[in-house]
Amino acid sequence: MNILVTGGAGFIGSCFIRHILKTYPNYKIINLDALTYCTNIHNLDDIKSNPNYKFIHGNICNKTLVDDLTKMVDWVVNFAAESHVDNSIKNPEIFINTNLNGTLNLLEASRKNKIKKFLQISTDEVYGSIENNEYFKETTPLNPNNPYSASKAAADLLVRSYFKTYDLPTLNTRCSNNFGPYQYPEKLIPNIILKLLNNEKISLYGDGLNVRDWIYVFDHIRAIDIVLHKGKLGEVYNIGGNCEKTNLQIANIILKALNKDENSIIFIKDRPAHDRRYAMSTEKIENELGWKPMFSFDKSIKETIDWYITNKKWINTIFTNK
Repeated sequence: MNILVTGGAGFIGSCFIRHILKTYPNYKIINLDALTYCTNIHNLDDIKSNPNYKFIHGNICNKTLVDDLTKMVDWVVNFAAESHVDNSIKNPEIFINTNLNGTLNLLEASRKNKIKKFLQISTDEVYGSIENNEYFKETTPLNPNNPYSASKAAADLLVRSYFKTYDLPTLNTRCSNNFGPYQYPEKLIPNIILKLLNNEKISLYGDGLNVRDWIYVFDHIRAIDIVLHKGKLGEVYNIGGNCEKTNLQIANIILKALNKDENSIIFIKDRPAHDRRYAMSTEKIENELGWKPMFSFDKSIKETIDWYITNKKWINTIFTNK
């Protein structure tokens, strides 16, 4: 099996590539990545000499390149995306270019070159915010509240349209907040860890009580693997860790692990249109495909903190861009 993975030098994409090459020794992967600020080619140093792995430096917005690469593969897995909400508020255009127009390029090339499976990696943020005691289901209407989530929702709908209109064999996953090794430090958990390790203050938006469902990245990768191999074409699958925590709870867990106190927290002006709560129902993927999260949050967050403590060389590659 030959797979084109886009955005494979990023946090989740690199974990996926590593998992696939280990789990399926006969699979071959082409990794197409633009190497923007939040990606890191060093994420895949340990497998760069694998004969079944090839890296291409390029952008999914490059129609000619995307067309050429899709001629060489059976499946496409699209991780490539601009993903930081704050950046989307400041500069929404780049999010439309990458997340929507780039996805369109991939879909059109996949249709033209008769790709056997196209998997779109999306986010729970496309659903917007949800009230307490309710959960996002795959049938929940899309209700994005910021340019990032709007661009991802638009891409999801475009993927659906290619399945309906052109019979392109598509799949779509929407996952909750990931954490784990190799995550770029603009995200909440690595941001808190690295700031505390540098004896800096950490900032939380508003009152810090926004709720997110957290999942260890390796559980997410297991779910993508199962959906890719066993999912019903044309379907959407929610992926979540069944682990709701406020941002303040996350901060306090890391503070305790690093022997810091709450004086390290600063509360700042809230983000515009800041979704209050995300919570995923994983009933569909559990019942249809037999997937469940297997990693406990308590153990996984400890392993994640330890990873950032012991991988200073990787951290230096992030900040020195080398």
